Amino acid sequence: MRGMSAGLLMYKLKNGEINVFLVHPGGPFWKNKDEGAWSIPKGELNDNEDALSAAMRETFEETGIKAPDEKEKYIYLGFTKTKSGKVIHAWAFEGDWNGELACTTYVERDDPKRGKLKFPEVDKAAFFPLAEAKKKIHPSQLVFLEQLEKKLKNPKLESSPR
Repeated sequence: MRGMSAGLLMYKLKNGEINVFLVHPGGPFWKNKDEGAWSIPKGELNDNEDALSAAMRETFEETGIKAPDEKEKYIYLGFTKTKSGKVIHAWAFEGDWNGELACTTYVERDDPKRGKLKFPEVDKAAFFPLAEAKKKIHPSQLVFLEQLEKKLKNPKLESSPR
């Protein structure tokens, strides 16, 4: 569904500190960008696909991480609207990662100087302590980190829709 994306924010608690999993976009534009360039794994919804299912699919396609099937394991973090008008819904879940990135989706671009370019949608992934992640994440997605922090400190806050 054009104009609507969904993604997952995996987190883990390490020595009482929240660490979150972010991905870095592939390609020449993002190659030397770091602060403000990272993202949650996310992507557009397919026709007749609900947002959480799209978030789970996109996370797998971009990272190889199989998110939990049980919907009750997710915390809804809300949505944000980007400058371009795209709406992004996000959920969080507690998990871990083996350190191996398995991006199965590629982007193709025509470059006037180099011809057709093909590169992975995601070229890096990592867990970051929350304070560092707040510097790394794209500014439009900062709200998801703030919501996660708030909801983990107060688990009684509403966490639907699922």
